[in-house]
Amino acid sequence: MKRTIKLHVNGEEFEVLTEENKTLLEVLREDLGLTGTKRGCDLGACGACTVLIDGGPHLSCLTLAAAVQGKKIMTIEGLAQEGELHSIQKAFVEKGAIQCGFCTPGMILTAKAFLDEHSHPSEREVKKAISGNLCRCTGYVKIVEAIISVTKNS
Repeated sequence: MKRTIKLHVNGEEFEVLTEENKTLLEVLREDLGLTGTKRGCDLGACGACTVLIDGGPHLSCLTLAAAVQGKKIMTIEGLAQEGELHSIQKAFVEKGAIQCGFCTPGMILTAKAFLDEHSHPSEREVKKAISGNLCRCTGYVKIVEAIISVTKNS
């Protein structure tokens, strides 16, 4: 059964006619065309589908779209402002923390939420914060370096 839901995504309001059991991941990718949010495991184990909901990281593959009406959702597409990359995005590029890029959107959004709460974390705290985001390419060293470099520049 379909119904219309209203979603606030990246600062814009959307009305979407969709199935009641559709996940936020599916609505973002299929209905809104926001493909930066990646479909990984569909089990909540890899973090590739991470988005921010009211500022906190959430796995969109485990979140029903209808359940987040009235909440502010941010995808990787909403992070850059006025054509300018966010400092975390810049750091990932500058530090070489991107290889295949599949984990990058979820990793960056997780890092943003973490840094919004912890302005000068230790390396250990950064590693713990991103532990739910899997990367098969980098070994995490450059990712951690990129996240910590943002704190040194602020």
